[in-house]
Amino acid sequence: MPSLADRHGRSFPYLRLSLLEACNFRCGYCLPDGHRPLPGKPADLRLDEIGRLLRAFARLGMRKLRLTGGEPSLRRDLPEVIALAAAVPGIAKVAMTTNGELLARRIDAWRAAGLSHLNVSVDALDRARFAAITGRDRLPQILDGVERALTAGLRAVKLNAVLLRGLNDDQLPAFIGFVRERPLDVRFIELMRTGDNGDHFARHHVRATVLEAQLRERGWRPQPRAFDAGPSVDWGHPDYQGRIGIIAPYAPDFCAGCNRLRVTAGGDLRLCLFGETGIPLRPLLQSDDQAAELEATLVAQLGLKAASHALHEGRTGLVPHLASIGG
Repeated sequence: MPSLADRHGRSFPYLRLSLLEACNFRCGYCLPDGHRPLPGKPADLRLDEIGRLLRAFARLGMRKLRLTGGEPSLRRDLPEVIALAAAVPGIAKVAMTTNGELLARRIDAWRAAGLSHLNVSVDALDRARFAAITGRDRLPQILDGVERALTAGLRAVKLNAVLLRGLNDDQLPAFIGFVRERPLDVRFIELMRTGDNGDHFARHHVRATVLEAQLRERGWRPQPRAFDAGPSVDWGHPDYQGRIGIIAPYAPDFCAGCNRLRVTAGGDLRLCLFGETGIPLRPLLQSDDQAAELEATLVAQLGLKAASHALHEGRTGLVPHLASIGG
């Protein structure tokens, strides 16, 4: 049976699907001037198109789905998307990444629809710094939403923090304290260069691996990695309920463990976050009769996946900003 595998011996049980490019935050590393729709941008995938896409991926071995954006909570039919995904045979995990602004109000509905895993972007635990990074003074509301999510029956709750020199690179102790009594993971993500964040990258990039020595000094140790996990290297400590993760895209072997594919809000397959081509799948999502052709296209395209991104060469591919593909 055909499967989602490439010529480098990697398999891909993990799909990241962007639901829309719009976002209501103004993060300096992504959309410092806010979301500005581009003329001629294709409409976001409809619910029926999403259903055909997910069923095809699942038949080929996709087991974990992450809904991203932009900000996915801005999509009005998000509960219907979650419910559709949760009902697809083979999909064991329906996850979502959100900025958390609507979390406290919507988490119960999302959980009832079938959401199983949640990531919330929280770049600092200091209110002023959070506002400076994101352009939104919403930290108290977001942390209230995180606390509600921890009691909602989800299988996992995680926080994401983009590591930024001079802005939050001293926040590790605060986050460590946050996970002492909370069963959640905090992952520090190394800032990545995109098409339009060159100046911000030059000012604020710092290697995520600098945190490893700090964690070791505090008695933290690397943990085993699940087969369908994301790119995080997770660290644990016996005295803490939560874990700390490090995502270091500039590490030499980062792409060796790649297990995820991406589809944009308009239906383009991206074999790599920083790939230089997009494969339009939307024409194959118009009828259930196209299922075999869609699956054959996915399998064929996987044979073209490169061994690694080209960030070290300064090539950022098609990504103008992370909101355009979901990070």
